[in-house]
Amino acid sequence: PEKTGSQEAVKVSETVRIDVQRLDNLMNQIGELVVARTAFTRVGSILSARYREDQDVLSLTRTITNISKIVDDLQLDITEARMMPVGTVFNRFPRMVRDLAQKAGKQIEFIVEGQETGIDRSVIEHIRDPLVHLLRNAVDHGIELPEKRRASGKPEKGTIRLSAAHEQSYIAITVEDDGRGIDGARLKEVAVKKGLLSAEAAGRIDDIEAVDLIFEAGLSTAEKVTDVSGRGVGMDIVRQNIESLNGHIAVSTKIGEGTKFVLRLPLTLATIHGLLIVSSGVTFAIPLVTVSEVLRLRPEEIQTVTQREVIRIRDRIVPLLKLDEVLRLRSQDSSHDGTINVVVVKAGERMVGLTIDSFREPQEVVVKSLGAFIGDVKGIAGASILGTGEVALILDVPSLVKLVVMGE
Repeated sequence: PEKTGSQEAVKVSETVRIDVQRLDNLMNQIGELVVARTAFTRVGSILSARYREDQDVLSLTRTITNISKIVDDLQLDITEARMMPVGTVFNRFPRMVRDLAQKAGKQIEFIVEGQETGIDRSVIEHIRDPLVHLLRNAVDHGIELPEKRRASGKPEKGTIRLSAAHEQSYIAITVEDDGRGIDGARLKEVAVKKGLLSAEAAGRIDDIEAVDLIFEAGLSTAEKVTDVSGRGVGMDIVRQNIESLNGHIAVSTKIGEGTKFVLRLPLTLATIHGLLIVSSGVTFAIPLVTVSEVLRLRPEEIQTVTQREVIRIRDRIVPLLKLDEVLRLRSQDSSHDGTINVVVVKAGERMVGLTIDSFREPQEVVVKSLGAFIGDVKGIAGASILGTGEVALILDVPSLVKLVVMGE
């Protein structure tokens, strides 16, 4: 049966157009509300500790708990209102990959998964170009020609998989192929030859870590430029685009088996979950997505290799970086028991231990730009005002890791 005019009117009234800028403003206000919620929760905890039996304090604590839940629900609702299925970008790629494969004379099965996964509107418009470049690289440099795959004992048809899934407060987008893989040793050779890496620095990193050199500007092991992947943004720009969204990109590879890129992006750009730390009296926030583990070490557990302090984590040697020295802070000896606090952070396959004064609790923080007055500061990605009213600087982990690995 045909729908009546009144039925159509009811259907129309269920949706409403709204300017994206209004949603942006709402999300920013929610971010400020999160900070205020944190401050209220802190005050409630202090009062509860002092006046445990006071009924008014108990009532206040319950009210704060209820407000906290309302803020969480409100934040979730606004976040979901800003979401779009990532398929709006993914749906453009099957034809592109098919055309590129035909042009390159390759047989490729392109698999797309997780198109329904939601992603923030402001994020989705920035991920298309990085994904285009990663897929072009997979077709051109990753998947081998049919005769080469056959000679290697592989099926003539290669596979490229593009997928998306939610991971806690992040969305993970994966581009994976079963091609030739990336030769880390070759990357080191090219980096040294082009002056992007010193021979000493090259000797300090293994072939697995060396794969991350692919993200350095001007570095390529391709013997010739092709129409498929030799134009447009480079891998360094891909990384910059992802990191500008408070996300990070990691690559893993095995020669002869394939390569996998994983892009992790926050569901919202307004806030991040960060681990609060203190160094030389300054509070910093480290994005939790970059934190591998936290350690408390004895001085004898720190070794020196090629004039650099390192620690051993299981079967891996991890270089140490003194945060106060890198950021040129006034050093303060705050260790009372002789132990050394270390936060192990990662950027792709690279890991670095940051020596700090003390840890604080993980917290959701509102991301703010440093502004034109301060400008770009190496090692700092932004700032946030905490519920206590103090300012926390947000660490730019990839640039700190680069300081160590590239020997800058």
